[in-house]
Amino acid sequence: MFDISQQMEVFPTTVDLKRIDPSLNMRRFYRMSVQPDLFGGACLVREWGRIGFRGQMLIEQHPDEGRAVTALMKLAATKKRRGYRLLEG
Repeated sequence: MFDISQQMEVFPTTVDLKRIDPSLNMRRFYRMSVQPDLFGGACLVREWGRIGFRGQMLIEQHPDEGRAVTALMKLAATKKRRGYRLLEG
């Protein structure tokens, strides 16, 4: 009935953002993903830095996947307001 390959993901568990502004010499990335932990909860893994370099990482623990996805969506909205755009491809 439904083709799984064509269904959109309602609540994404991975978001890749970038912000490039040559006039400010700015080439940044921001990557977020929700991953299960060993204790039945979920972690929001955040990575950011300059494109082409390693960057930094922060892991936030949440009691369940729903709350981790909610945190991901809020953070993605904040980053989009600051000029980050979804990574194409």
